[in-house]
Parts: sequence; structure tokens; C-alpha cells
Amino acid sequence: MLNTKNMSTFYTEISLENVRDRGIAKGGYIPADEVRAITLKAMPDTGAWLLVINEETRQKLGLDIEGSMGASLADGSKRRYNLTEAVKICWQNRSTIQQAILVPDADDILLGALPLEAMDLMVDTVNETLVGVHGDEPLQKLKLSLPSHSALQQGV
Repeated sequence: MLNTKNMSTFYTEISLENVRDRGIAKGGYIPADEVRAITLKAMPDTGAWLLVINEETRQKLGLDIEGSMGASLADGSKRRYNLTEAVKICWQNRSTIQQAILVPDADDILLGALPLEAMDLMVDTVNETLVGVHGDEPLQKLKLSLPSHSALQQGV
């Protein structure tokens, strides 16, 4: 049996932005101040894969539906949920762009494991906060492809 006595839930402030709107604004088709964005409280939840939003949040951001996926709920039941188009998720000095799962009547916005990982964050349950896995700055792991020694000699 799962011991939930020492488990805690907390909320953190995040900002969400419609990525399509931002692209349209960069193209000069709408003013930057018309990009749909909101700031809200979300519950970090490593049991959720993606950002989970409700219908009210989807409508405020003007996000289109781009597909669906199966999901298992905490009670063990399985359902299909719609996936939105890309949304920019911001927490302090970190951000990522990902799809969200739409759970129309969800009470809470959930910040799932993949956006947390993409922003190099982990849940500190003792202090009920998010912390950087590698300190205060997000660490982006890049694999550089360096030219071979012979290619350098040939000027490639």
C-alpha cells in the first residue's frame, strides 16, 4: 500500500504562451501584445507526462487540438485525451515548448515530468518548491559533432 502521509502537493507559478501566435507576431501579422498568454498556478506532478490543462485554459490560449493519446489516471482508469498544439511553458528563467494534454474538467493544471525535465527542474518535496537539477541556470546538454582531423587538414 502507498504511504501518502509524507507526500505533499504544492503549486508554482508558470506562464503559458500560444506558440502559433508568437510566430504570427514575429511575421508582423499581429501585434506582439495580441499573443495569447496567461500566468497561473500549476501543481508539479511527476506522475503526469506532459502539461495537463483544462478547457478554460485551452480557450484562453486559443490552442487548437492536434490529436489524442491514451492516459492512465491516478485511480487506474484509462481514457483518451486530446492533445493541443505547442504551448510555451515558462518557469522563472526557464522555458520549453511542448504539447499539452487536455482534460476538460481538470481542477488543477499539472506540470508533468517531461516539461520539468526539459527545463532541468526537479521537485523538492521537503521545501515544497522546484529547484534546478544543475543549479540556478538551466543546463542544456548538447552533443557537438566535431570534424575529423583529416577533414580539418583538408579545409572541410
